[in-house]
Amino acid sequence: MLDPLTSSTGILLALAVLVLVMVAILAVRVAIKLAIRVGLVAGVALAGLYTVGVIG
Repeated sequence: MLDPLTSSTGILLALAVLVLVMVAILAVRVAIKLAIRVGLVAGVALAGLYTVGVIG
């Protein structure tokens, strides 16, 4: 009963799933940080354009 869990294929599959989950979490964290930075830059750029009178 424990043989499939302790075999090398099962362990490798579990490690592969773990790595996949960790990579997905890291990608989401990087995407969130990038989106926040892009949003801040866009906000500053729009505020500058509004101040100058190009938009608004």
